[in-house]
Amino acid sequence: QVQLVESGGGLVQAGGSLRLSCAASGRTFSGYALGWFRQAPGKEREFVAAIRWDSGSTYYTDSVKGRFTISRDDAKNTVYLQMSDLKPEDTAVYYCARANGPTATTRRPDYRYWGQGTQVTVSS
Repeated sequence: QVQLVESGGGLVQAGGSLRLSCAASGRTFSGYALGWFRQAPGKEREFVAAIRWDSGSTYYTDSVKGRFTISRDDAKNTVYLQMSDLKPEDTAVYYCARANGPTATTRRPDYRYWGQGTQVTVSS
C-alpha cells in the first residue's frame, strides 16, 4: 500500500509561483511513473504533468507547458511540481498519483494510488 500526501498549496496572485510536494510512505516510488492532476470546481479531474520512473521523460498538458516543471527525488520518496507564472485558470485542487508501471502516462486509469489533494488558488 502507498500513502501519498501533498503539500505546498495556497493562495497566490496571478504571475506568482508555488511548489507542490508529494511525499510517499509505505511502498516507495522507485520504478514507477508519477503524475500530477488537478480538478477545478464543477470540472473533471484533468492531467497536468507526469514523469517517467527514471526521470528520463516528462509530459505536460499544453496549458502548463513552459510554466510548470515536474521532478522527483526517489531518495526522499517525493515528487514535486514547480508552478510559475500562475494564472487564475490554474485554480484547482492538485493531486499527485503513482502510476501502475514505469511509463509516464496522461490517463487517470493508469494511476492506482492518489493523494488527498492540495488547494491552489490564483487570484487575478
